[in-house]
Amino acid sequence: MVDDAELGAFPGLTPTDRENLAGGDENFKPHNWEDLKEIIAAYNLAILKRKPSDLRRYIKWTNQTKATYGSITAFILSERLRWKTLPTSSGGSPSFQCNNTIPFTDPSDYKILLNDWPYGFTPDVTHIVVWSKVRIPEQKPEGYLTPESAALVEGFVHKTFVEPLGSYRSKQGVAGERETGDDRVLWFRNWTGLQSVRGLDHVHVLVRDAPKSLLDWWIENRP
Repeated sequence: MVDDAELGAFPGLTPTDRENLAGGDENFKPHNWEDLKEIIAAYNLAILKRKPSDLRRYIKWTNQTKATYGSITAFILSERLRWKTLPTSSGGSPSFQCNNTIPFTDPSDYKILLNDWPYGFTPDVTHIVVWSKVRIPEQKPEGYLTPESAALVEGFVHKTFVEPLGSYRSKQGVAGERETGDDRVLWFRNWTGLQSVRGLDHVHVLVRDAPKSLLDWWIENRP
């Protein structure tokens, strides 16, 4: 378990994290779906938190991984994405050979993975990360998405996650007024100040009650 010295040296701790750690697991309340809808609608992403014991493990893993790989970005590129960077990437944010200049257009230009260190959600929520080789246009300096980028991501999430989930529910005979999957999918992108992996563009997708067969398809049937 991470000790107090490691906690003090960890640069990514927010005031919410520190308050959360002080409270301990016994006082932790996981985010449920209704919480998440409100948080994302208000773009109040800074209050998302992990279970305190998970946060301590995450900090320890982060420190060890940086010591081994030099950075979290290097670890993700080497072990999770296995993407080759262009020679021009040295010294700055990595760049890649892309098949399309528009994000989330060509499946070989992005990768869908489960989040190795998800926030503290109730068990019905699955945390997915979509990594993109193509830079997603944003507003400087804060790093908020442009309206055009937000619309692009929204369209990608709907096509990739909402529609298959709605189709699955219909085939399974799920009753209810809404069978499109819209009520089962949320997404967000952290602005720069909240990003733990900067330089590798990614968006977070949350799916409620995701069937294992669909999760396997999203994760495994991608380049």
